[in-house]
Amino acid sequence: MNTADAGGVIHRAIVLVALVCSALIFASFVIFARDQINEAAKHQANEVAAAPANRHTAPQSQQQGQPGRFIERAASDLTSPFRSVVQSSSAWVQHGVPTALGLLLYGVGLGFLARFSRGSA
Repeated sequence: MNTADAGGVIHRAIVLVALVCSALIFASFVIFARDQINEAAKHQANEVAAAPANRHTAPQSQQQGQPGRFIERAASDLTSPFRSVVQSSSAWVQHGVPTALGLLLYGVGLGFLARFSRGSA
């Protein structure tokens, strides 16, 4: 194997890692946003209905299937270095800032590294 072939293999490996990491982080954020929107819709429906039985119901925890748990766990592991940066009580900020930083590092950073490994940076 010559150095040109090794450079191509390294480039493809870095691109694959960047795509997988970015896809996991993005999918995790989409799942989070979907769950937040569903909870807000349920809360709003309960407020509009104003039925006493609906107001005092405990929130139902949604059980995710295996793909959802895997995505959440993987994205949590990938964004864990950025969680200490966030000091907010907002769930959107607590999830959004690490997501943005993770996409920046794994998407843009590894993308640049992949271009650099090919010699076109």
